[in-house]
Amino acid sequence: MQTIQDIMTRDVQTISPQETVQRAAQLMDELNVGAIPVLDGEQLVGMITDRDITVRSVAAGQNPVTTKVNEVMSIDVRTCTPNQSVDEVLAQMGDVQIRRIPVLDEASKVIGIVSLGDVATKHSADVDRTLDEISTPSEPDRSTQQ
Repeated sequence: MQTIQDIMTRDVQTISPQETVQRAAQLMDELNVGAIPVLDGEQLVGMITDRDITVRSVAAGQNPVTTKVNEVMSIDVRTCTPNQSVDEVLAQMGDVQIRRIPVLDEASKVIGIVSLGDVATKHSADVDRTLDEISTPSEPDRSTQQ
């Protein structure tokens, strides 16, 4: 059984909730990623994605230079552990329609991240089924985070 620690990306870049949305976007561009874990100290408090920036900030007319990450980040973050099976995490990704999951150690410290791309390139699972589940349209989230 292949576990998350076998396929996860290590040395994950993170961002503070007090950084600006502009800095988050710049970091995503530099790293060529679409999501960054948000840490307050060593505590995972959210994830900011390119979609969060676009839908929650740009579409709302917020200034990326003054808007803070904590104003637009996703706070209901699903996580996994390094010893979980890849198939279990893949099922979770499909169930909640997410493409990336932070990996936490026993002390709840971020030690990696797993993306659908990691699974597709490093694991022989049913990625097509999971991608279909993730990509199925869901009702739009019209809530705003204050």
